[in-house]
Amino acid sequence: MVLTIRNDDARNVLKEQPSESVDAIITDVPYRTTQRGNTGTMGGFWTTDLVSKGKIFEANDITPSEYLLDFYRILKDGSHCYVMTNNLNLIEMLNEGVKAGFHFVKSLIWDKGAKICGTYYMGTYEYILLFRKGKDRPINDCSTPDILSVPMKKTKEDGDNLHNTEKPVELMKILVENSTNKGECVMDPFMGIGSTGIASILTGRDFIGCEIDKRYFDIAERRLTNTKASTLEGWL
Repeated sequence: MVLTIRNDDARNVLKEQPSESVDAIITDVPYRTTQRGNTGTMGGFWTTDLVSKGKIFEANDITPSEYLLDFYRILKDGSHCYVMTNNLNLIEMLNEGVKAGFHFVKSLIWDKGAKICGTYYMGTYEYILLFRKGKDRPINDCSTPDILSVPMKKTKEDGDNLHNTEKPVELMKILVENSTNKGECVMDPFMGIGSTGIASILTGRDFIGCEIDKRYFDIAERRLTNTKASTLEGWL
C-alpha cells in the first residue's frame, strides 16, 4: 500500500503527475456556493465576509477548466472520475467535463440525512458526477443505488469541527470499492482532511492526495498515517 500526499496547489501536482498513471479520481472539488447574507447554521468557522461572497474557503476560486484536462490526462483508459458539486456549479462542471474528453455516465445523489439552510428550500443532498475516460467500465457492485444515503458526519477535536465540509469515509468507500480493485491507485487532488485517502487505505488501494491548506493537510497527514499504521497492524 503506497501513500503519497503533498501540501501544495493541486494544479502544480496534477501537472507533474504522469499520464495514464491513476485508476480513479474521487474528489470534492472547490467551488463557489450560493451567496448568503449571514453565516446561518454554518457557525463561526467561516467568516461572514467569505460566506456573503459565496465562498467557504479562501482557496476556492479555481475553475473546472483548470483541472479537468489534467484529470483526463492522468487517468487510465476505462477509469472513473467522481466530482462532487452543487446546483450553482452543475452546468459548468458537466460542460467542462465533456469538453475535457470525458463521457458523462450519470449523476449520483448523496443524501446527507440533514438539512442545510438556504434561500430556496433547505438543502439535503449533493451531486456526485460520475465521468468515464475511454472504454466502458461497469462498477464492481451494480446493485448500488444512485442515491447514496450516508449520514453527514463531522469529526471534532476539542469540541470544534476539523472541517465543515468533511465527507464521510463510508461514502467515499462506496465510490472507491465500486470503481477500483485492490492494489490500484486512487487520487484526490483536493483531499481536505483525507476522507478519500482513509477509504482507500482501508480497502487496500494506493492513494495520492494533495491539499493546499496547511491546517487541513496536517490533519489529513495525521489521520492517514494513523489509518495506514493501524490497517497494516491488523493485517499482520
